[in-house]
Amino acid sequence: MKYEKNRLFPFQTSDFALQTSELTPLGKFCSLPVNLDKIEINYYIVLMLKRQLKALLEKRLALFPAVLLTGPRQAGKTTLAHELSNIYFDLEQEHDRLRLDLQWETICRNRNLVVLDEAQAWPLIFPRLRGAIDQDRKRNGRFLLLGSVSPALMINISESLAGRLSVCELTPLLLNELQLSQSQEQLWLNGGYPDGGILNPGQFPIWQNDYLNLLAQRDLPSWGLPAKPQTTLRLFKMIAHMHGQLWNASQMGRSLGLSYHTVNSYMERLTNAYLIRLLAPYHANLGKRLVKSPKIYWRDSGLLHALLGVSDEKNLLTQPWVGASWQGWVVEQIIAHLLERGIPHEAFHFRTKTAEELDLLLEVARERWAIEIKLTSFPAPEDFKKLNQTADLAKAGRRVLLSKTKTVVRSGNMISASLSDFLPILIESAV
Repeated sequence: MKYEKNRLFPFQTSDFALQTSELTPLGKFCSLPVNLDKIEINYYIVLMLKRQLKALLEKRLALFPAVLLTGPRQAGKTTLAHELSNIYFDLEQEHDRLRLDLQWETICRNRNLVVLDEAQAWPLIFPRLRGAIDQDRKRNGRFLLLGSVSPALMINISESLAGRLSVCELTPLLLNELQLSQSQEQLWLNGGYPDGGILNPGQFPIWQNDYLNLLAQRDLPSWGLPAKPQTTLRLFKMIAHMHGQLWNASQMGRSLGLSYHTVNSYMERLTNAYLIRLLAPYHANLGKRLVKSPKIYWRDSGLLHALLGVSDEKNLLTQPWVGASWQGWVVEQIIAHLLERGIPHEAFHFRTKTAEELDLLLEVARERWAIEIKLTSFPAPEDFKKLNQTADLAKAGRRVLLSKTKTVVRSGNMISASLSDFLPILIESAV
C-alpha cells in the first residue's frame, strides 16, 4: 500500500506492521500531518522494544478473569495491550462505547482476550464486567482493563471487581528494555517515556513540558485534583527543587499559600498518578532515633530535568543537584525492576537523627539490602566504611555500593557494582 508523504490523512498503524510473529499491529487510527519515514521508523522501534512486564501480565491473565494494567499516561499501556489482543475498545470514545454495548453478548461468549482502554471513563462497564465474570468464574484471561489510577477507577474496581481482578503496573521504559543504540546516560537524561526522547532525542524536553501542562490542565483535575493549573505547575517545580530531600508539607504549604493538609492531599493525587514517589522512612527499634519523614522523588528523571531547565547531558552534569537526580533515577530503576517481575518487596530510606543515612533499604525475599548510591566511577574506601557502619545500624545482611564503576567486586556480604551489573544479582537472589 503506497502513501503520499507529508499530507493530512487518516492512517492505520497496522499498515506499518513488520512481518514477524513477535509483532502485532496497534490498530489505532490517527489523523494528523505526519512525516511517514519518521512514523514508520518509530513504530518499528516501539514494537521491537520488549516490555519486561509482558511475561507477568500473561501469568496474571492465566490466573484471573480480569487484569487491570495501570501506570502513568503515555507509558505504553495501549501498545503492550495490542501485543496481547486485537479486540480493543477505547472507552473514552463514544463510538467505541456504542460498539461495545451492541456487541456485549457476543463479546461475553468470545474466548479471546478483550482490551478495555480508559476504563474509568465509562463506569457502567464495571457492573457488566462483574456479571459476565460471575456467570463463568472458572474462565480466566477474559478482560484486560487499561487506565491511569483515578479515584473513580479504584472505587469502581473495589465495588464491582474485588477478588476477580489482579493489578499490574507498567512503568516508562527501563534500563533492561533498551536497545543497544540507547545508552544509560540517555535514559537518565530523557527519562523512560517512549515519546519523551529515548527513541528520538529531539523530542526532549519539548515533549515533557507539553505532557506536564496537559496533566495540570486536564488529567489531574479530572482525577480529582482541585488545584488550578497554575498552582499545579508551581507545585511541580517546587517538588523538582526538593527532589531527593525529606518531604515537608508545612514548608511547601507556606510557599504555596495552602495548609499542609491541602498540600498532602495534592501529593496523594500526584503519587496515585505515578508522577511522584514518597519513599517511606524505615521504622524499627534500633536504639537510634530515626527520621520519620519520607523522601520525595520525581519518578521519571526526564520530567525532573525538564522542570529544572536541563536540555542536555553536559548541562545536567554541571548542576549542583546532579547527585540527587542520579540517586532518584537509580532508586526508581531498582524498584521498577522488582515490580515488573512481580517480586514482593518493601522499599525505604534510612536516616538517623545524627545523619547516618542509607539511600535505599530493601526488604526482598527475607533479606535486607542496604544500598548506597554514588555518582562516581571510582568509589573511595571511606564510602565502603560508611556503608558498613550504617548497614550495621539497620541490621542489613546485604550491603551494596552502586556507582558508575565498570568492575563488579564481591566480598562476603558486600557488593560494589554499577546499576546494570547489580540488577541481575538482585533479581536472581529474589526468585
